[in-house]
Amino acid sequence: MTRVLIHDLFNHSKTQWLLEKRNEEADNLVRYLYNLCSNGGSEGKVVNVRTAAQHYWGSVMRRMMFNLRFYGKGNEDGGPGVEEQENVSALYTMLLHLYAFSVADYLPWLRVFDLGEHEKKVKEAMEVLKKYQEVIVNERVQLWREGRRKEAEDLHDVFITLKDEIGNLVLSDEEIKAQITQEILPATVDNPANAAEWALSIDQNNLKKQKALRLHPVAPFNLPDLSVSDCVVAGYFIPKGSRILLSRLGLGRNPKVWEDPFRFDPERRLKEGVANQQVSLAEPELRFITFTIGRRSCLGGWRGSTITVMLFIQGFTWSMPPGVEKIDLTEANSLLKEIPLHALAKPRLPPSGGVPHQQVSPVEVELRFIKVTTRRVKLLRQLVREDNDDDAVIKASSRVYMEHATRCGKIDLTEVDLPL
Repeated sequence: MTRVLIHDLFNHSKTQWLLEKRNEEADNLVRYLYNLCSNGGSEGKVVNVRTAAQHYWGSVMRRMMFNLRFYGKGNEDGGPGVEEQENVSALYTMLLHLYAFSVADYLPWLRVFDLGEHEKKVKEAMEVLKKYQEVIVNERVQLWREGRRKEAEDLHDVFITLKDEIGNLVLSDEEIKAQITQEILPATVDNPANAAEWALSIDQNNLKKQKALRLHPVAPFNLPDLSVSDCVVAGYFIPKGSRILLSRLGLGRNPKVWEDPFRFDPERRLKEGVANQQVSLAEPELRFITFTIGRRSCLGGWRGSTITVMLFIQGFTWSMPPGVEKIDLTEANSLLKEIPLHALAKPRLPPSGGVPHQQVSPVEVELRFIKVTTRRVKLLRQLVREDNDDDAVIKASSRVYMEHATRCGKIDLTEVDLPL
């Protein structure tokens, strides 16, 4: 199934096919944060970064999977409504209890007692997810069967129409529901949101060295792997069929790999034996792993985390709330910081001309927060292959700009630019 997902669903062409949907949700996030700031007046607004990031990625995945932003009506300020809050809360409840310690994992005969009510809480969360998602799945399958839907518009349609070499459908209705409810949506919401919250929490000087992800990975362990044959790793014999867990925390904080691992020391990259080595999210030497590697690597980890952080820092300035002198970086015994990050957000650029925000298109709102230089316009022109129309280039939106140019290492967001 993993091969099918990578080859047919999450390949480059499908990623580009869904680009416009991601663009829309990126604009929606900027608009939502702007509305929050407007409600706070000229001093800005204290924003729960965790909530904003989590619901942003909930919206992104709903848009790509079902072509929906909300399950219900949403809020007037563009934020999540009751239905979306319940859905995302259920996603995190399920994930937190799957990762949580349970004595029954070590003494299976205790499972019948459900100590800590882990199974009960996971089942309740699953019922909430099914309440919103299975209705959509059933209705969509019926449309295809009756011939009332003929073209794929989102990933859900791709699931339904996926066929093998001889033309048979690959997935049954129940398999589609399981993949969406139990695999895809839970696996794609938490990683980008958690990484963004940690990245905004630490000192900006550490951000460029990816210290947030080295010291605070999105989960303590990678997903379990299964050894397909007998093998020897670092002198240890691992028999065929063994379940293997790789500790992200152990790698990122290993004193044998990182001298004084809890100290920020960018010069360590220049020391003998480490010179000219690039530390990435899945580097060849595996000195730390953030979103796993290979076929089972996180589908949205790198792009999702980068885009989320970019949207926060490009459109808004962030500072500590009044009366707060230091951000609490205490880790919870879970996927998250123990205390959610609350930060004071202010738009980088005010709306021009006094036009009410509600009367401005998403692209125009987005552009008011973008810093544009002649150099960047030229880069955008190259990206969208426009030779004469600067307006068309700019209106391509910063999403094209970030998803292509930044990935190629051509853009530096820290440079000082003239406002639009």
